[in-house]
Amino acid sequence: MTEDPEERVMLALTTEANRSTAEALANTLLERKLAACIALQPQRALYWWNGELQTAEEVQLLIKCSPALVEALSEAVHALHSYDTPEWLVWSAESSAGYGDWIRGLAHPGAAAPAA
Repeated sequence: MTEDPEERVMLALTTEANRSTAEALANTLLERKLAACIALQPQRALYWWNGELQTAEEVQLLIKCSPALVEALSEAVHALHSYDTPEWLVWSAESSAGYGDWIRGLAHPGAAAPAA
């Protein structure tokens, strides 16, 4: 693991209302090379909204990207998201050298698409 800030990776978390909107958002972010990988996970959320306790089935997106892309990623997610107030949590993480190199090397505008 690395403690060098320039070798860290960024994780971002958001949710979408269903699988199709989550996959559409994920595909757009990946096509724009704003993320190296996005994991989708169905979940049941309980939360307060407009003064009432709500329960909803959602899909969580765990987005992995390089630190240089966090601002562009945030702008894209907020512009494309189906919610008026999307969940948006971002944090820095340590990774293995190889995984971090892969994320930083792949996730940037203009990066070559990976070979199939």
